[in-house]
Amino acid sequence: MRVELLTVGDELLLGDTINGNAAWLGRRLADRGVEVARSVVVGDETGVIVEAVTAALGRADAVITTGGLGPTYDDLTRDALAAAAGVPLVRDPGVAARLRERAAAAGHEVREMALRMADVPEGAGLLRNSAGSAPGLRVELPGGVVYALPGVPFEMRTIMDEVVLPELAGPSEVARRTLRTAGVWESVLATRLAEIEAMDGVRLAYLPQPAEVRVRVTVAGTDAWDRLAGVEKRVRELVGSAVYGVEDETLDRVVHRLLTQRSATVAAAESLTGGLIGAELTAMPGSSATFAGGMVTYATELKRRLLGVPGDLLAEHGAVHPDVAAAMAAGVRDRLGATYGIAVTGVAGPEAQDGRPVGTVYIGVAGPGDTRTVTKPELPVPGPGPETRDVIRRMTVVHALDQLRRVLLGLGADAWGEFVR
Repeated sequence: MRVELLTVGDELLLGDTINGNAAWLGRRLADRGVEVARSVVVGDETGVIVEAVTAALGRADAVITTGGLGPTYDDLTRDALAAAAGVPLVRDPGVAARLRERAAAAGHEVREMALRMADVPEGAGLLRNSAGSAPGLRVELPGGVVYALPGVPFEMRTIMDEVVLPELAGPSEVARRTLRTAGVWESVLATRLAEIEAMDGVRLAYLPQPAEVRVRVTVAGTDAWDRLAGVEKRVRELVGSAVYGVEDETLDRVVHRLLTQRSATVAAAESLTGGLIGAELTAMPGSSATFAGGMVTYATELKRRLLGVPGDLLAEHGAVHPDVAAAMAAGVRDRLGATYGIAVTGVAGPEAQDGRPVGTVYIGVAGPGDTRTVTKPELPVPGPGPETRDVIRRMTVVHALDQLRRVLLGLGADAWGEFVR
């Protein structure tokens, strides 16, 4: 079954409302093994809706629309479907009676405008709406069937789950798992996983964020869960230790778990990230068990005075230097009495600093026995736009937490170096 989504509404087209219905429908259909081939947004214009529905049915078996079934004069999906079918709108007596009953129960007479919700294309099927007033519609058109659902999210979801999904039967079984990776480019992952993409009944989706990519693996058909286990094993073999978690297991949760298992704590010294690492490490309830605290030492002098970074080192190389990152990590570890210290120093932009280009970042981790590691992630610096600084800072946080994870697991900081561009 191949389906296209058509969400209707000027508020969606103009960005006044986030199109959450399309996202929910896409995920729901995918969970049931129904292929969603396209998702389109159109405004409240009858001709445009007719054109979009007709075009979609030229490509797909079915179209699901949301919006445009309410009582106001800009709710035009009913009119558009009638026009596409070449039939008139007729008032359904059962729906009209129900609207009158609901109005009476609320202590008033039904308004004429509200009765527009009882006008349906002649011959259309009604989809029971147990959560609201306007029924959904099933309209047979040349090329396929259109399911028209209300735009109100809880009404749309109710009709979808109770009526539409049971009709759009997908494969007997669909299994899905999302693997989280850090420090690997999306294009590198796709290259490494090419053999997975070629497997029958297996689909991969890449969901990138700054310095992270979630890889969603979907297996459909018989024995889907058994096959998924084998596919996941092969993905881990191909990607290696860049996989740090599954599903909702975020990087900060992984770090906290590893620290807890070792009865260890960590403290953070931050420069360019200005407290973002500390914020990430305190996001999880119970994080006080493993996060000792943090120090934001943005000014160079504070790195010397509060963290004990040697003054001659700062004078000779400036604040953005690998030895400074290592000294910051050891300093915050010792001053806050933690098992590990993690530190970042670098240039977030928009201007270069001390001859260091934007995107230069050093990450230091100091552990027990004064072990120290420093890495310099090759950040894919975006263009000189206003968001560059924010993106660099967010990528730095991910790389810092991932480096701490690697140290805790004894993987070594160079284990993922081969993956960066």
